[in-house]
Amino acid sequence: MKAKSFAAPSADKPLEYYEFERREPTPTDVELEVHYCGVCHSDLHTAHGDWGEIEYPCVPGHEIVGIVTRVGSAVTKFKPWDRVGVGCMVNSCRECEACKRGFENSCFNEHGPVWTYSSKDPIDGSDTKGGYSTIMVAPEHFVLPLPDSLDMAHAAPLLCAGITTYSPLMRWKIDPGMKVGVIGLGGLGHMGVKYAKAMGAEVWVISSSPEKTEQAKSYGATGVIVSTSKQDMESAAHKFDFLLDTIPKAHDLEVYLQLLNVHGVLCLVGPIEAMPGFHSGSVINGQKSIAGSGIGGIKETQEMLEYSAKNNILPEIEIINIQDINKAWESLKNRQMAKRYVIDMKKSFPSI
Repeated sequence: MKAKSFAAPSADKPLEYYEFERREPTPTDVELEVHYCGVCHSDLHTAHGDWGEIEYPCVPGHEIVGIVTRVGSAVTKFKPWDRVGVGCMVNSCRECEACKRGFENSCFNEHGPVWTYSSKDPIDGSDTKGGYSTIMVAPEHFVLPLPDSLDMAHAAPLLCAGITTYSPLMRWKIDPGMKVGVIGLGGLGHMGVKYAKAMGAEVWVISSSPEKTEQAKSYGATGVIVSTSKQDMESAAHKFDFLLDTIPKAHDLEVYLQLLNVHGVLCLVGPIEAMPGFHSGSVINGQKSIAGSGIGGIKETQEMLEYSAKNNILPEIEIINIQDINKAWESLKNRQMAKRYVIDMKKSFPSI
């Protein structure tokens, strides 16, 4: 099957039009026509080789929603015309302890999960290619039905930004009355604010940008603590039960550990670089914890979609055509945005 896409031809070149052959579905596969695909900062880092060598051309995209066009003979959950999504992974060993417990995202296989793009497909050994394309094929287990009330364009970023922030908040049981700080108000941070607020927490955004105060409040935050303000940070000492750290670059954790209450947790979901050290006394005093979380398993991702639909929690989005993808990537590189770009694939390729 010929798929139309935009791909990075190398680490240092802009994305360009690219056609490739998708593999035919196996009996347990679902084929879908891609309608929308969210743009994640991970797309840039993978395509630029920031996380190691990859195969080019690289077709990014792991926030994928569309309509089922074909199903394999053994598929039982889906039929043509169903609205579905595919997130960050398209396979795993499904035999290790992590997979059996529903944590496919933490697969203990030698190579870990099979990512939606720039990973080795165990079906035919080919390099996986993502949702900046017109056609997607994935095993039934890794395809997610979309709740009827979810708008497809808004649903796309939920498959990465949504689950990345929902999972740790559920894991650490955020309840009414708890105080949650969201560090950074970008694509991840604004979703963290919305989920924590829906769970009943008092939510604050911790940001170096005081001008984001009204925006943060519009998402449900009580206010903004300016991280560059000594007065703000000292006033917030021991304030929080849970901190969701969405900053993508290496940064000093010491200043944030001081904001945690007794038994408080600082959870990293954003950093993609090696982090500097911290003094052990900063966690021993107060019995605090530093934790990490990355996306979620398939069952939890489905729960997140249902929760988002029930509580009307949707990302802020800007819909673009695929032809504007390089401009969108430049915008992501130059500033942290409290929204997600979403590619309208049907409009971008009207002939499909």
